Amino acid sequence: MTALRELTVDHSANPVGTGARPVFGWQITSDQTDTRQRSRRIEVRDLAGSVVWDSGVVTDDHSVDIGYGGAPLRPLARYRWSIEVETTAGRAESAGTFVTGVVDADWRGASWIGASQPTPAAPIVRGAFEVDAAPDEAYLVIAAGGLAHVELDGRPVDDSVLGPGFTDYDVVTQYTVADVTAQLAAGTHVLTAELGRGFYGMLGRNTWNWETAPWHDDPCVRLLLVIRGADGEQVVVTDDTWRAVDGATTSDDLYAGEDFDARRRVVGAGSAGTDVSDWPRVRVATGPAGAPEPQRQPPIVVAGHLEPESVVELGEGRWVVGFERVVAGWVEIEADGAAGDVIELRFGETLEPDGTPNHEDEKGYFDGRFQTDRIILDDTRETGPLRWHPRFTWHGFRYVEVRAPRLPRLRAAIVHTRAPRIGRFSCSDPLLNTIHELTVRTILSNLHGIPTDTPKYEKNGWTGDGMVGARMMLQNLDTHELLAKWSADIAHSRHGAGAPQVIAPHGGWRMDWSPAPTWHSALLLVPWEVHLQRGDRDVLAAVWPDARDYLRFEIDRSPGGIAETTLGDWVAPDTDAGGGNPPEDARIAATAFLIAMCDTAARIAVELGEPADEWLAAAQRSRAAFVATFWDAGRAEVRGVGDDGYRQAHAVLALAFDVLPEDARQPAADRLAADVRDRGDHLWTGALATKHILPVLTRFGHADAAVAIATQTTFPSWGHWVELGATSLWEHWKPESRSRGHYFLGTIDDWLYGDVAGLRPLAPGWQRARIEPGVTATALSEAEGAVRTPYGDLSVRWRRGGAGLAPDELELTCEVPVGVTAEVVLPGVRREVGSGVHTLRAHA
Repeated sequence: MTALRELTVDHSANPVGTGARPVFGWQITSDQTDTRQRSRRIEVRDLAGSVVWDSGVVTDDHSVDIGYGGAPLRPLARYRWSIEVETTAGRAESAGTFVTGVVDADWRGASWIGASQPTPAAPIVRGAFEVDAAPDEAYLVIAAGGLAHVELDGRPVDDSVLGPGFTDYDVVTQYTVADVTAQLAAGTHVLTAELGRGFYGMLGRNTWNWETAPWHDDPCVRLLLVIRGADGEQVVVTDDTWRAVDGATTSDDLYAGEDFDARRRVVGAGSAGTDVSDWPRVRVATGPAGAPEPQRQPPIVVAGHLEPESVVELGEGRWVVGFERVVAGWVEIEADGAAGDVIELRFGETLEPDGTPNHEDEKGYFDGRFQTDRIILDDTRETGPLRWHPRFTWHGFRYVEVRAPRLPRLRAAIVHTRAPRIGRFSCSDPLLNTIHELTVRTILSNLHGIPTDTPKYEKNGWTGDGMVGARMMLQNLDTHELLAKWSADIAHSRHGAGAPQVIAPHGGWRMDWSPAPTWHSALLLVPWEVHLQRGDRDVLAAVWPDARDYLRFEIDRSPGGIAETTLGDWVAPDTDAGGGNPPEDARIAATAFLIAMCDTAARIAVELGEPADEWLAAAQRSRAAFVATFWDAGRAEVRGVGDDGYRQAHAVLALAFDVLPEDARQPAADRLAADVRDRGDHLWTGALATKHILPVLTRFGHADAAVAIATQTTFPSWGHWVELGATSLWEHWKPESRSRGHYFLGTIDDWLYGDVAGLRPLAPGWQRARIEPGVTATALSEAEGAVRTPYGDLSVRWRRGGAGLAPDELELTCEVPVGVTAEVVLPGVRREVGSGVHTLRAHA
């Protein structure tokens, strides 16, 4: 049987709030081997059933990112689309829906509004309106400078939190669209929005200068509600007739925490019967200058909860509540008490020697307090228990110190971007399985509209971190749209000149990290990884003007083809636990990444139909300069000025990016493997080279060394963290590591998928793939993995020995989705297969 599944519009199922020219995708399932799509036909209809676009029958096998080709779509309108395909195994059809955003850029007069006067409190703005009859459709558009919690008649309009998305507000302002059709009936209704500061209106001093960003202002919101029914269209907008009042959240800060005074709660703010005539009128605000765009990344949501694992009483009125692992989010409390009672919550990932959570700002990044929420109770005998959690901040924590007259009931809320798990991995080694799970957990803890570096300390989109982590994000989790959006943030950080910034979005941080091609490379390498994993060509076209111009700038300031950088192989084992560059020549990493960028630029140019000669020539110049400057053929070593002995990272990057001549590569890899053995089967790399060391060793015939490193349990190693009780990944190899929620050393996961399971894309979107486990002759005896390609799940399972097999015999079973061709490679066996389930055997 042939069927269609996973229908998407703009890479989401039945989305609300698409762009003006959406793209369509689908997956084909079939019980026949080697099924192929022969033709396709897409039809789009409006709510009345009229056809607005019929693609006609198109004879090809394309089922990913098929662009809409009809007349301009109406704004804020629902459409139904259908797809019919003819395959070698028969015909199949299916249908879905989508709702457009403000695709005509007409906000119908909606104003930016905020509190009547500047206030540190989170204001609540309110407007009421009448509806004559239940509508056929109703869509609410929400844009904010900062964060907005929006309710209709006292109920949240959706399940999102901490939105809309964070951007460089001078370039882009994101908006979300909520379908509120089911929430409206005839009668009076009330819209309210409680406004938080986020990165837009931060008041506290911090080292990244968010409080003085060019777009800095008090929080504001712009709402547009379009209601359609039998009597036509009704529009409700924010304007100067709305009312505002300070809410019970008396201060909010992404780093410091949140204050809430229950005695100041605004009862009935969302009720039509509440008299608000004494509320002052709102202030009409300037609002962000950035172009309005629909929020393309999924929303941030509460993804789960954890109950306390332990409660330790420290003394009168002081407790430490512990949870099973490090998470990002907040705690929900239920508290009883007298009016004026104070509850203070201090959040930390680790415990100090005295048993209190580490909630300190060790580096002095912020003014005042850090990771602390404070709640003042009203008289709960009259109002009932207070149920509270913050709305405009989140914390990285495992432990919470509670200071209160009595211990409230607590549970942890896990908060991150909605990113369903789309990959899986396991193998015969329990330690590697644990490391994999910790990696995925830690990535999730750092997805908050952008990939952040730590949920506790910085919450910033460090470009080098996201660059090394992009592959494992995309293979484990549905992060396509998040990383595509963040790629644009990196491009925007240039503001049309020079290099991108090292954090994106960027708010004018005055510290100059330039030059840093190692981190700036994210502008090319992240969108390329999105394209490779998801087949998204538009992400390349969107960043290419900035990427191309930046790379020319970097080449021009790299005389003779040798580049410089302020950021080398960060947090190698012999650096300070607080971070830093290792004792080695950082020009080697800088030049290797310059070459990688040039090679990637050549690939992007080809994809976009442009000449690649400029980039290939630049790569060749830098390769020649690198070899002449750093390659010691006699020692088979890549050596720099000021190196502290042999540096693994130099060889790893030179081999990973094919910098060395063909005849030098195996000797360099052999020398690298010898150093690993000399160090007792340990790596000695930081964030840049750790990503590549195990794949490089495996590629050049040293899979045993790669496995030995991967399963090591003494310093420095992932296993050492596990031995020390880690429940997530750390920022540094050393036990003194500051952050315990940092993913950039977790790139062993690339190797787990690519070499242990053996899954690698050969063409964008995995349209061609290789299945070639590289560790079948090592201590590992079996593995399985799967990645969700745009065409469906590509999975593999292999084992050596066991039931029905000789001790040295290998069996591999793979399942290939329709639309993918896979090359399966085992010792002495190479076979190309199409869709279906295939089993091969060989001898190790």
